[in-house]
Amino acid sequence: MSEFYLWLKALHVIAVISWMAGLLYLPRLFVYHTQVAAASEQSALFKVMERRLMQAIMTPAAMVTWLVGLWMTGEIGLADNHWLHAKLTLVAAMTVMHVLMERWRRDFAADRNRRPTRFFRIANEVPTLLMIAIVVLVVVKPF
Repeated sequence: MSEFYLWLKALHVIAVISWMAGLLYLPRLFVYHTQVAAASEQSALFKVMERRLMQAIMTPAAMVTWLVGLWMTGEIGLADNHWLHAKLTLVAAMTVMHVLMERWRRDFAADRNRRPTRFFRIANEVPTLLMIAIVVLVVVKPF
């Protein structure tokens, strides 16, 4: 394994941690956001926090995660790495969650959210479950 590959792997892990932090925190902000009046100062503050989290941390981290991850995939190949196929499928599901969270963020930004607190409490668990499955695939490589 080349030293360059190890640096890529380190960058990938840093990006994943940053992306996951946002994926775990943004739905929690949505939970709190549902509990304040739409035109309140608190709502305006949540809108700023949600936008900055998505645009300054989550989206750049997701892009680096994908770009570096695909680059590393090119280095190790897909042929006999069935665990990697499964991992990429789960990372695609995580990306779908990211896109949904951006849609929900835009609803809050436009004062259009109609989803209850419970919806976001449940949505908050999805990235956690995906992360657990991804880590098991990467570390254990069960197939």
